[in-house]
Amino acid sequence: MNLKLTKIYFSVQDYLMILFGTLLYGFGFNAFILSNEIVTGGVSGICALIFFASNGLIPVSVSYFVINVALLVVALKILGLKFLIKTIFGVFSLSASLSLFEWLLKGQPILHDQPFMAIIIGAFMCGAGLGLVFSANGSTGGTDIIGAVINKYKNISIGRILLFCDFFIISSSFFLFHNVDKIVFGFVEMVISNYVLDMVLNGNRQSVQFLIFSQKYDEIADRIIHELGRGCTILDGEGGYSRKPVKVVVLLAKKSESVSIFRIVKRIDHQAFISQSIVRGVYGEGFDQIKT
Repeated sequence: MNLKLTKIYFSVQDYLMILFGTLLYGFGFNAFILSNEIVTGGVSGICALIFFASNGLIPVSVSYFVINVALLVVALKILGLKFLIKTIFGVFSLSASLSLFEWLLKGQPILHDQPFMAIIIGAFMCGAGLGLVFSANGSTGGTDIIGAVINKYKNISIGRILLFCDFFIISSSFFLFHNVDKIVFGFVEMVISNYVLDMVLNGNRQSVQFLIFSQKYDEIADRIIHELGRGCTILDGEGGYSRKPVKVVVLLAKKSESVSIFRIVKRIDHQAFISQSIVRGVYGEGFDQIKT
């Protein structure tokens, strides 16, 4: 398979993964969470508040789409089209998924009189769906965009920003329902969903170190720099047996970028020798700041 076809294959695979993940999320959200009048975090939680406040006149799919389009327009100038291209697809895909299951389920819960069990099942499905989306380097927009924008200018982790947003959104449901139980259910959903999301990603936010041995080291390094925006170092080495000179590309990256790095190397040199290892405490440009 030539380089162009390989790149197209991986792109199609990513977009299908995002599509499947948003379908899973849309079903779990409508069938088990929204139908039990539970407000979750993120923009979907804001849209649920709008839905219940309007007595169902404004569907979640409509408000979700409108809010995300506004966020995308703002973020486009700040984050750039390259960062947002899969996010745009994710937003359209999830909006369509929410609309589809709103139409199919008609707001009726699948589990009756079992709200806690429904929340657990819905949280698992939503977390798994988001995990599939993120594993394909995609996003469903919403508070992810807000977090990315704030993180670009402030030394605040995206996870902490999203946590504050979710806490505020879920707590706000009290003003609609005046029911503490629903707030507790909302936090239970948030915890389970985030746990499943991390489980699906399998710790993809960790940092990794690559040692890449290849005769096409210069092309590999160039592709990594221009496609991922990651710097790398080229070291001089010598084969212990052959005594021939060899170049080694050394690269530090986020674990979520591992698949992209393997794809780049495979496209250029399928005979390359690659070593990947987990590293702790990576500080500097593109990673954590040094704290004293």
